[in-house]
Amino acid sequence: MALVDVFVFWVHLTCASIWVGGSLFLGIVLAPMLGTIAESPADRLALMLRIGRRFNRFALPSFIILIITGIYNSRALLLQPNALIDSEYGIILSIKIIFVIVTLIFYVIHIRSIDIETENRIRSGDSTNSSIQPIRSRIILLGRVIVGLSVIILFLGALLNNSGVLSL
Repeated sequence: MALVDVFVFWVHLTCASIWVGGSLFLGIVLAPMLGTIAESPADRLALMLRIGRRFNRFALPSFIILIITGIYNSRALLLQPNALIDSEYGIILSIKIIFVIVTLIFYVIHIRSIDIETENRIRSGDSTNSSIQPIRSRIILLGRVIVGLSVIILFLGALLNNSGVLSL
């Protein structure tokens, strides 16, 4: 393996750590703590939005780099489309690609689920708890789906790193 390939793989792993590790931290550590930091659901959502926007400054570039480095790492197989369906490795890679596309779709929906006007109203405290509950529920559900998909993608990557060979 050439040094450039090792470097690209390392960048891929680093970005996966940021994307998945950061998402898990937000969902498992930070979100439960918001109840002790902010008093009302509106305050929790406002804080969650601020933290989420800050995280997205790192998460979005990481996700884009993951896609680019993933394409680079798979270039030999992608140049032979039949290999994507004729080998166990190719099938796992194809499934991983589908999961990445689905994750990207959910991520776009997630980050666009609140428009700027609504976000400003929430931050300024002009929203009632009943009006923000559906928004909060949607954001939490989408976040959980994205994390779940991302963990599955990591597992598929581990299978690929094991040459896609399953021995049960």
